[in-house]
Amino acid sequence: MASIGDAKRVVVKIGSALLVDKETGSLRKDWLTALAEDVVALRNRGADVVLVSSGSIALGREVLGLPRSELRLEQSQASAAVGQIRLARAYEEALAPHGIKTAQVLVTLEDSTNRRRYLNTRATLATLLDLGTVPIVNENDTVATDEIRFGDNDRLAAQIAVTIEADLLVLLSDVDGLYTANPQTDKAAKRLSEIQTITPEIEAMAGDAGSGLSKGGMKTKVMAAKTATSSGCAMIITEGSVLRPLHALENGSNATTFVAQGDPYTARKRWIGTMKPKGDITVDTGAAKALSQGKSLLSAGITDVSGKFGRGDPVTLRDPNGLHLGQGLIRYTSSETEAIKGQRSDAIESILGYPARTALIHRDDLAI
Repeated sequence: MASIGDAKRVVVKIGSALLVDKETGSLRKDWLTALAEDVVALRNRGADVVLVSSGSIALGREVLGLPRSELRLEQSQASAAVGQIRLARAYEEALAPHGIKTAQVLVTLEDSTNRRRYLNTRATLATLLDLGTVPIVNENDTVATDEIRFGDNDRLAAQIAVTIEADLLVLLSDVDGLYTANPQTDKAAKRLSEIQTITPEIEAMAGDAGSGLSKGGMKTKVMAAKTATSSGCAMIITEGSVLRPLHALENGSNATTFVAQGDPYTARKRWIGTMKPKGDITVDTGAAKALSQGKSLLSAGITDVSGKFGRGDPVTLRDPNGLHLGQGLIRYTSSETEAIKGQRSDAIESILGYPARTALIHRDDLAI
């Protein structure tokens, strides 16, 4: 069974109901202070931590004096604009006393479905983690409209987990797991402690989107589990209102664990390998050897470019004899790649006229 104590990269989703008092609309500072201790404990064990947090609209609407009933789109966006400042500051103030720097990352559904945006998001989050920060991720409600929204942070958290190759996603909820039926209406309902495979029967237990106890319901959590586990990331649903909920989870609090199918690294490589390539890149002998050793592709090793592709598109890699080496997601367009092929990395800026990434295809984006 997945254990939070063994995880190397953890994404924690925090709902508005946990962070904001539903009676007063104010921040639950004691709860957030306690959660910060959990984050510190994970980091002290060497784990990377990303927090996906709701709460900006709930905090902003109180400041603006808006009703707690359903808001119009423009009211929600205005509330998010006001509340996001307060949300980011709250996390900064909770973690700063522990010497932890925070970063704010706002995304929309388009950032995961558009390959170029996906790669940019992935690179930014990876850099933030390498620099030792704790990114605070939220949907960009200020600009998002229905057609570009995740709509709930359960699925957003799952997508972030996939993007950064996390090995564990924890959904802090207002329920302590998935039950065979709604425990509020069915006393015979039983909590499932572990789910190996998400079957149609498991999906049926989640009900429809409006039947859960939190925004989006249990159905969105099962949908998140399908996204996460298929990419090698285990997922846990647990009750989060207690102080230090991650500590409680580690010490045996009730939860439902969805078992990962494989590991994140292998799942990502498999995903890249199944994409339809948009072009071909031929490399020299030295680059072919470097790629086989797990290194990134640099411009100096490229001898030929064919096809028309954009940033983030999949391309096939071939050795000097035309033999297939693998494929990867390239960070330059076909015309840019043609312009810098065979050139040293430090010459890219002078050729293209702007600073760019050293690797044309990062090793994490290669399936060899």
